[in-house]
This record gives sequence, structure tokens and C-alpha cells, in this order.
Amino acid sequence: MDDETEMGGTATGMFTAVPIEIIVAVGRARPLIRDLLRMGENAVLPLDRRVEDPVELYVGDRLIARGELEEMEGEQAGQLAVRLTEVADLAGGLD
Repeated sequence: MDDETEMGGTATGMFTAVPIEIIVAVGRARPLIRDLLRMGENAVLPLDRRVEDPVELYVGDRLIARGELEEMEGEQAGQLAVRLTEVADLAGGLD
């Protein structure tokens, strides 16, 4: 099949409406197993980043962007969002 599909659209264009899952990584934790086993409700698990550090956005294991966490306003008040500050060249990726 060439770039045109039987439906009249381009082969690339037919995938633009397919949803994907983006993972937002805010940090990593590396506890010892014994410490993890001792954790219960209200335990605090320290991460390797600070609140003001950028978060990373992944599709699968591919880094696609970095950004800052924000809280939505209006009808979506209280919901988290990410303001993108750096976007990968999807052909080449981020460093």
C-alpha cells in the first residue's frame, strides 16, 4: 500500500487519532527491600528530586518532553497538569 489508504487519507494521518499513554515521572525512589517491607499507611517515600525540579514525560521508555507540574484552575481546579518546557525532536529524542 502506498501513502494513500483505501479510505482516502494518508497512511500517517490515520494514526493521528489513536490515543497513547504518556507517563509523567516526578522522581525515583531506591529504598532497601527491608525498608519497603516496613512501610505502611502514611509512610513517606523520599524521591530523588525536589518539588521545583522538572518532570519527564515518556511514551513507553522514550523520553518525549520535560515540563513543570501545575494545578488546573476553573472547573478542573485541583487537577494536576504539566506545562511543557522542552519537547523532543521525536525523530532524535532528548539528551
